[in-house]
Amino acid sequence: MSDADEIILAELSDDDLVQQMHDDLYDGLREEIVEGTQILLDRGWAPYDVLTRALVEGMRIVGEDFRDGILFVPEVLLSANAMKAGMNILRPLLAETGAPKLGKMVIGTVKGDIHDIGKNLVGMMMEGAGFEVVDLGINNPVETYLEALERERPDILGMSALLTTTMPYMKVVIDAMVEKGIRDDYVVLVGGAPLNEEFGRAIGADAYCRDAAVAVETASAFMKRRHNQIEHA
Repeated sequence: MSDADEIILAELSDDDLVQQMHDDLYDGLREEIVEGTQILLDRGWAPYDVLTRALVEGMRIVGEDFRDGILFVPEVLLSANAMKAGMNILRPLLAETGAPKLGKMVIGTVKGDIHDIGKNLVGMMMEGAGFEVVDLGINNPVETYLEALERERPDILGMSALLTTTMPYMKVVIDAMVEKGIRDDYVVLVGGAPLNEEFGRAIGADAYCRDAAVAVETASAFMKRRHNQIEHA
């Protein structure tokens, strides 16, 4: 029996438990994250503190190692799924306490494209960073995006495409936003394997995000800038 098997989460101090949860998130251990989340809540931790100190901080480490090529997509998906399990416990509690959110994002794969692993990963990592995420799924026509923007009033619109043939559809969506006079109301982030920064600029997106870790960093930077503008306005 290895040492790892002998760790009893309930016997750990708060600090050690948070550290252990970072490790468990890194290893994608779903049940342990659920248990750890529950223990901290039972000890009187505020849901927001559990989210930020145990889950978000753990996912930040995962995100950095993903960006640096130490972790790969299958491992990060396991971590994100473990994170999601913890979030499922916290979400209703956070809603009750009106905990601050970093911002809100609507994300979806564009029309003609049914790839969603990258999009799902971005959604999970964004949620892990403290954003509210509305996932529109795959194969979204321009109308679906526009309806979602009106309904959800997000800060950020994320679009994903994995096929060179569906990439140009992102411009259709952005052009429609310009036409409606709402383009400047949103930060538009685009991503997907065949894209690059040049393409992002050419279609009028605010930024191209190479992967989920970059998407989180970029979204967070835009939100900080937006908050500063509001404060100093």
